[in-house]
Amino acid sequence: MTSVGSEKSSGPGPQRPRLRDHSVEIGRLMPGPLNAISDVEGVSVGHTTVWSDTRQASVTDRPARTGVTVVVPHQGNLFRDRLIAGSHALSGYGELTSRSVISEWGLLGSPIALTNSHSVGVVHDALVRYLSSKDPGIGVDDVLLPVVAECDDSYLNDIRGMHVTREHVIQALESARGGSVMEGTVGAGTGMQCFGWKGGIGTSSRLVRFARNDWTVGCLVLTNYGDPRDLVIGGYPIGRHLVPPSPRTSGRGSCIVIVATSAPLDSRQCEHLAQRACLGLVRTGSIGADGSGEFAIAFSTACKVPRETPTGVLTHGSLVSGSLTPGDSGLDLVFLAAVEATEEAALNAIFTATTVSGRSGNTLLALPLEPTLSAMRRDYRSAP
Repeated sequence: MTSVGSEKSSGPGPQRPRLRDHSVEIGRLMPGPLNAISDVEGVSVGHTTVWSDTRQASVTDRPARTGVTVVVPHQGNLFRDRLIAGSHALSGYGELTSRSVISEWGLLGSPIALTNSHSVGVVHDALVRYLSSKDPGIGVDDVLLPVVAECDDSYLNDIRGMHVTREHVIQALESARGGSVMEGTVGAGTGMQCFGWKGGIGTSSRLVRFARNDWTVGCLVLTNYGDPRDLVIGGYPIGRHLVPPSPRTSGRGSCIVIVATSAPLDSRQCEHLAQRACLGLVRTGSIGADGSGEFAIAFSTACKVPRETPTGVLTHGSLVSGSLTPGDSGLDLVFLAAVEATEEAALNAIFTATTVSGRSGNTLLALPLEPTLSAMRRDYRSAP
């Protein structure tokens, strides 16, 4: 992770403990070793946090509370060796570039970048320039249409200041690594909220065992959604008992969900996987509000789709849709994994995020953990 800021600013502070660090477990499937999207082999994540408190004579309040997060689906050349993918919009007030390409071809051919609403253009431009410098065939053999998604961080961030630059995107790309993933107030999540509390980046994963096959499903989310009154944690309706002192939203915002899996899926199944991931948001209290852009994109790393082959024919396997096999369905288990991982990733975002003040003195408070956990423990003790 790269952090960029002025000497006057103290930055977002250290990440807080994750949900499972408080002995709160989501679902019935086991998480991967890191409980992160990077548990899917080959997937890496990079962040650039843009944080500064600029003061100018003509503009008195221009704090940057923003950034870029990139998910790199495999370590090769994605322009040449694409992955099978699908997407879904739970609520469509937002932007996910190249969604029409994914819908048409069922393929993902670039890293996935996350940022704020006004920085989609510069991030898109930076991806094209950077990836073109690595492959001289881009723009000659075919054009590159990268994937960029956004959420609105203007409550904390001076979004008119256009603080994200090409260099920030390159830093995020070049810092992308496997292993543990930073969460909360980091990268694209620096200025984001979740149910009126401070939110941001969250991640989680699940392991699936089916018919002697072992697959991983991993999820990364950028949260900026939810009415504080609707927040549900592990099935407990905490929003009925605990809300921020000055809630910022009434459900409006956005959330971007990225789901990676090693399970062999076709493009239609990836689209269905993206749909099911949105159910994980619903479990946390999302209603897919009218003023919210909640998008999911899912991809499978099981098969690379080359632009050039000797025969022009691609042979690959996928799970069976509509299976009548007794017992568990492999596809249903992958769907369940996506739901659970998305739910936990969103909750990790709100648990790990720190209190942040920004534009016009606006502040998003970190979720108060002790009152939250105490209320949940009381409820569990009183349950029959």
